[in-house]
Amino acid sequence: MASVLNSTLPLEVWAGVECTVNRVGDEYFDQLEYNGHATRLNDLELFAELGIHAIRYPVLWERIAPNGLENANWSWADERLERLRELGIRPIVGLVHHGSGPRYTSLVDPEFPEKLALYARAVADRYPWITHYTPVNEPLTTARFSGMYGHWYPHGRDDLTFARALLVECRAIALSMQAIRKVNSNAQLIQTEDLGKVYSTPKLAYQAEFENERRWLSFDLLCGRVTPTHPMWGYLHKCGVNDTDLEWFLENPCPPDIIGINHYLTSDRFLDERKERYPACSHGGNGRDEYADVEAVRVCAESAAGPRTLLQEAWERYKLPLAVTEAHLSCTREEQLRWLYEIWSAAQELRTQDVDVRAVTAWALLGSYDWNSLLTRFVGYYESGVFDLRSRSISSGESPHPRPTAIAKMVRDLAAGRQPDHPILETPGWWRRQSRLLYPPVSCQKIEEDKGKDSPPLSLSHSCSPLAIVGATGTLGRAFARLCEMRGITYRLLSRQEMDIANPDSVDRVLDELKPWAVVNAAGYVRVDDAEHEPEVCLRVNTTGAAMLAAACAKYKVPLVTFSSDLVFDGVVSNPYIESDAVAPLNVYGCSKALAEKLVLKANPSSLVIRTSAFFSPWDDYNFVTIALRQLSAGNSFVAAEDTIVSPTYVPDLVHASLDLLIDGESGVWHLANKGAIAWADLARLAAKKAGVSVSNLIALPMRELGLIAPRPSYSVLGSNRGELLSCLDSAMSRYCHECE
Repeated sequence: MASVLNSTLPLEVWAGVECTVNRVGDEYFDQLEYNGHATRLNDLELFAELGIHAIRYPVLWERIAPNGLENANWSWADERLERLRELGIRPIVGLVHHGSGPRYTSLVDPEFPEKLALYARAVADRYPWITHYTPVNEPLTTARFSGMYGHWYPHGRDDLTFARALLVECRAIALSMQAIRKVNSNAQLIQTEDLGKVYSTPKLAYQAEFENERRWLSFDLLCGRVTPTHPMWGYLHKCGVNDTDLEWFLENPCPPDIIGINHYLTSDRFLDERKERYPACSHGGNGRDEYADVEAVRVCAESAAGPRTLLQEAWERYKLPLAVTEAHLSCTREEQLRWLYEIWSAAQELRTQDVDVRAVTAWALLGSYDWNSLLTRFVGYYESGVFDLRSRSISSGESPHPRPTAIAKMVRDLAAGRQPDHPILETPGWWRRQSRLLYPPVSCQKIEEDKGKDSPPLSLSHSCSPLAIVGATGTLGRAFARLCEMRGITYRLLSRQEMDIANPDSVDRVLDELKPWAVVNAAGYVRVDDAEHEPEVCLRVNTTGAAMLAAACAKYKVPLVTFSSDLVFDGVVSNPYIESDAVAPLNVYGCSKALAEKLVLKANPSSLVIRTSAFFSPWDDYNFVTIALRQLSAGNSFVAAEDTIVSPTYVPDLVHASLDLLIDGESGVWHLANKGAIAWADLARLAAKKAGVSVSNLIALPMRELGLIAPRPSYSVLGSNRGELLSCLDSAMSRYCHECE
């Protein structure tokens, strides 16, 4: 029976913690251990401050009862579920999240359903007040990864293992809900699935049609729809599934109370027999045809289908209440905001058309780890979410304190019924812009039919407030402009002739005309040795100008980010400097930056002051690394200090992190440098090694023998007690060399 939408109830904001416990071989990967939520009860207070109505929350079989139900340890769940209850947040309890259960079972164990049902009953008995459950998250996706692609345990690579895993999971869901409802007859099933679509060339339309039908299998099985006339009945028989296994679902239907749709840009695929157009890693086939399988958003000329289309399709197919149960994008901050807001807007629009969409879920509250390798190995690759965990624990070993990002503010606004109004939302996300295309574009007819439902204009908006970037001729200013272009952030790059930051009238005029949403001060006097001879010029640009700009930004209520240096320190320590360490510059340049920090924050306490160090860029011919490689490649000698230790900074990393912090609304002093401490001479050696250049002409000398005028600290490595946001130096250097090829 069709759902009836009560339009008087607002669209709810849900949230979720990435909590996967998956098995690879004999090793379990546990996201709650990686993100630290396993030991941080006070995270729940941070979640409550968002104003969310419900949270997808783990009471996972593998964590609670790894050694059997009789040995279950409920203490963790007891404490957290009770706290959620006190905070007024409704838990949607998950029992298995991309897992295969404890070691005594698996997704192809015929007794898995009954074993999970016993665990589900124990959960319901212990927490009879809980009303919403997801016994198994994304069963079809998990079955594909575990039974068809071999990524996760039991590492099957055939249709039979896939089909067995899927039917076992779906049967486990139905039996678990039966067991739970014996305790709480009103318990609801929130069943999630990733409904990525497949598009193709005309030749491969048959394969796309098959995969687009198969993606509904978990819902169809639970709804009792897989009858002998169902398009997948014959396929499942061919896999080796018998009639009895399929008929069980006809006799025991368990339709979801809410269908949860998880949608990721990488889930939509495009199939093309013209393999030469695509990288070899995308090549595959089905036994009948060989083809490339790539992300649809990178090749379909009309952009991706989008969340609105998937919600509409699910509604038309089932007429059951819907929710977006995961909304997350691994990307820069403004794109994360655009993605969440696009999904929210699609849900709101559909509700006006009597489509029963109940909620949108801000997923990965604490971010996630190693999804770039599909959780097949742990290397600590982190994607931030509503909160960012790259905080003081990285250097101190303490548990991180989750830092709210701009997404947290958007979630709070949506939950309170406020309209998000950040100017960056006026530009469509990268998945709507032509720059997304990596391959020759192909017109996808189905997407063409949907065009206009999901797609905002593909061109950048030039009417929205720009980001004002001061410093048109410098390395940093040009890098900001370049990466703003890539990120779809409307900007205005200003030369000194257009705005002289040391002239209050000039600053006022430009701010009044441009009305920027923020200002980046990338201008500066950077000639450290020359500053010793012309301190007045250095102080005018670095100190007076920065202070006047800060005062003007305070007057116009415009956020400001400005840059300082590691040279504000004297180098007498042997551990990385953190933001709270006292400054003690040794030279005029360092004095100009230290005084600028003080005056900027006095004039405008909400300013963001970023200290950085020894930056190198693939887009600048005059930085240390580029000059070293140029000289060594030409067979010339190159001299570098062997006893001065710094923390080099890759400019693209610096700019990306600075923009994210600016969008997040951060303020005060932050240290941004790539993780690592290295002498200048060793930095030249590292760059040469990565670039394949000989270091036979590298001359390493003590700093005192280089003939430099300005004194410099022998140690100026930057650490942080606020957040180590940049990657390690080795990774940065590899990317620098790749970009320079």
